[in-house]
Amino acid sequence: MGLFARVKKQEGWLATAFDSEGVSAAVVVRQRQGEQQGKPLVRRVAFQPGVRPAPADVLDKLAKELQAASYRCTTVLAAGEYQLLSVEAPAVPREELKTAVGWRLKDMLDFPLADATIDVFDIPGDANATQRGSNVFAVAARNAAVSRRQALYGECKLALSVIDIPEMAQRNIATLLETPGRGLAMLFFDGDGGLLTMSFDGELYQARRIDVKLAQLQSDQASQYYDRITLELQRSFDHFDRQFHFISLSRLMLMAAGADGLHGYLADNLYMPVERLDLDTIFDFSEVAELRNPLIQARYFLALGTALRDESRSGGHAEGKGP
Repeated sequence: MGLFARVKKQEGWLATAFDSEGVSAAVVVRQRQGEQQGKPLVRRVAFQPGVRPAPADVLDKLAKELQAASYRCTTVLAAGEYQLLSVEAPAVPREELKTAVGWRLKDMLDFPLADATIDVFDIPGDANATQRGSNVFAVAARNAAVSRRQALYGECKLALSVIDIPEMAQRNIATLLETPGRGLAMLFFDGDGGLLTMSFDGELYQARRIDVKLAQLQSDQASQYYDRITLELQRSFDHFDRQFHFISLSRLMLMAAGADGLHGYLADNLYMPVERLDLDTIFDFSEVAELRNPLIQARYFLALGTALRDESRSGGHAEGKGP
């Protein structure tokens, strides 16, 4: 962003995720083992409790604990701070795409277009199709949310390189679990509700929010939500099959910490295999042993996914501006 003095950065990204309980942060370094990509190494994690939107002193404590000035920093917006929409790509030059998509979103947003920061990224089509439809994801973030996050980092004297969204963080994790030639569905629950993503070949193809919060799934009345979740999943998978018939989903990976009954219910009622997500299978936790606990993994899920940022990929972000 050019606002702060240059500091020699260490390898890896430091990512923060803000939720209803506080701010979680993770430092992740991608590793290579010869010619192969090794497991991403998690250097450190930290959590500071705080009411959302978190005050600067919460981020400042995390920054000092993790030596944030030594890393490139990224952060992920929370649900409610943006909208993600799939739209037909306008037939305009690439440099005019954001503006053209913005006008298409005018009547689709739940806040004024003038109050939005827009970004666009592709939804790849069927490479074997003779006629290729062209769709894109449009991210519309509330200007106030973007400015607030930038100001928070500025107050802590941290250079914020990228602001991302949860769907892309979850896609980053899904990429590490994909079976070659098959798509992957992933469902994650936290205090903001459920997030379902479907990805293929490292690309996000579909995403949907499910209005059931993790606390509800951890309660004594959890079973009353199972049918609703199952119906939402079945509808989403049916829509996905119609829209992306060239992709076959191999399985559903589930992370719903402390809601063990949901896994068994979905496994019994969905046509595809349902597996519990254990991040220990795809990350190197040798330096942060506490993350071998699935309950702790859930706390850092979005921060870890955001810190997996791959510079060779694009979309779903803006450098120091918005998603």
